[in-house]
Amino acid sequence: MVDDERWKARFRAARVSLPGWARNAPHRCTYRSNVTGTWEIYSWDRTSDERRQITDRPNGTWMGGVAPDGESIWWFSDTDGDEFGVWMRAPFDGGESVPAVPALEPSYPSGLALGSSGLAVIGRTTEAGNTVHLCRPGAAPETLYEHAEDAHIAALSRDETLIAIGHSEHGDSRHLALRVVRPDGTTVGDLWDGAGKGVYGAGFAPVAGDARLLVNHERRGRDELLIWDAVAGTEREIVLDLPGEISADWYPDGTALLISHSHEGRDQLYRFDLDGDGALTRIDTPRGVLGGATARPDGTVEFSWSSAASPPVIRSTSGSVVLTPPGPPAPPSVPVEDAWVEGPGGRVHALISKPEGATAPYPVVFDVHGGPTAQDDDSFVPTAAAWIDHGFAVVRVNYRGSTGYGSEWRDAIEGRVGLTELDDIRAVRDWSVATGLADPEKIVLTGGSWGGYLTLLGLGTQPDAWSVGVAAVPVADYVAAYEDEMEGLQAFDRSLFGGSPDEVPARYLESSPLTYVEQVRAPVLILAGENDPRCPIRQINNYLAALADHGHTHDVYRYDAGHGSLVVEERIKQMEAEITFALTHLGMA
Repeated sequence: MVDDERWKARFRAARVSLPGWARNAPHRCTYRSNVTGTWEIYSWDRTSDERRQITDRPNGTWMGGVAPDGESIWWFSDTDGDEFGVWMRAPFDGGESVPAVPALEPSYPSGLALGSSGLAVIGRTTEAGNTVHLCRPGAAPETLYEHAEDAHIAALSRDETLIAIGHSEHGDSRHLALRVVRPDGTTVGDLWDGAGKGVYGAGFAPVAGDARLLVNHERRGRDELLIWDAVAGTEREIVLDLPGEISADWYPDGTALLISHSHEGRDQLYRFDLDGDGALTRIDTPRGVLGGATARPDGTVEFSWSSAASPPVIRSTSGSVVLTPPGPPAPPSVPVEDAWVEGPGGRVHALISKPEGATAPYPVVFDVHGGPTAQDDDSFVPTAAAWIDHGFAVVRVNYRGSTGYGSEWRDAIEGRVGLTELDDIRAVRDWSVATGLADPEKIVLTGGSWGGYLTLLGLGTQPDAWSVGVAAVPVADYVAAYEDEMEGLQAFDRSLFGGSPDEVPARYLESSPLTYVEQVRAPVLILAGENDPRCPIRQINNYLAALADHGHTHDVYRYDAGHGSLVVEERIKQMEAEITFALTHLGMA
């Protein structure tokens, strides 16, 4: 018998994000929490330990942070998850939230950088393109940058004399370039590594008058680091003898970097000293995944950690737990096992979770991650744990297109979108059957966002491989999705496909689930957000109508929010619908 309350308790358990802190008042922090049943923004004064809920909206709030002086909190206000809105500002000590820059019309957010003087640099995306605005207290916003192609705020220097903008003026939003400009719009320097190689700003040195910008690059086929001083015209590559991919942030005094090392689905932390011989020192963290890390002014490092078996916790290198939410913790789950499977494009890394007390072959859920520029890892995932509690083994595949395995692996899907990923997923599926892990008559293909897209595409192009399909917020009709989606995603799709549907129509049709709907055999459940700007509702309705026209078994779960839900009980309802649908159509109910 399934303990119904156990899997639901993982969703209901209160969680907190890694606190962000005000750089001029480091005792003043913000974090996200679902303690009320909905994810909202909170303030935390570490001196008094007072915690205050800042936002309270029916469908939750995800984006927010504290100003450098610690006096105010900025948060993004959209409408029911549509991601289109304005920045709001609330007093840290409590009070009404008001529009931070009333003169700016609603838009999709494209970065926010706050200065100690009160300067706000705001990135906006609309149908007209991308703009960056300088917003000073008491003055009208000034347009610093505008372009039709995708762009965002990358960083603001501590003395507010330099602004870094990530852009795709060259037409490829998957591999960005960087430009550093003065507040008057004067270009200080440009950095671009050429076609197929992106550079991404990760923050100016946290010292007034310091022009050094930390940059992620991929010159050697994986994510690495360099420090670029656009004023001096110098670059310093940080070459570390570590496998996998590297990202970093500054220590508060600017003398060292906090290195995050990601390799084969797990993370490690290091300190890299920029002076002398460049000493690299390992920071002790448990085996698992880091949801974020920050170096505090006293030199301690705080980090969010979890593993597939253990729920998240906010820890410090001092040995303490930094921030604990109220109530009981989430029940643990099972650890993952690693599998490496030969695929058509090379070895594919899969993460396997098996139900306790059961024997193979298992009914198996292939839970496909979104993105596609993302990866599955050894972190705590309540959705996967819910399937496991119901007797399923869960297989998660880091197909070509995933991050974490180098640039070539990530970019291998370009020009053959969706089909390349499914070749890898199919290889792992066939391996799971051949090795006796999976019952071939009870294999569920599921995923959300890009994972939902791959689910629908897989049901149509590999109809013999899957017993049931569950697709959440998917791309279902790629041409209609392109027409209705937010401009930033249109730019992403043009880079991925090599053009728009008008320019390369055959590629979009080849990669669209709607093209193959007649071949679907498995029962399919689709979950759809009515306000979703990423996978809009019209194109899902087109696919549902086609399923109905062909007489295919299907169901739909609609909810009044966007690309997912920040409401805990809504997430439980969705998970229950997914599990019930699968159990029913597999004859396991």
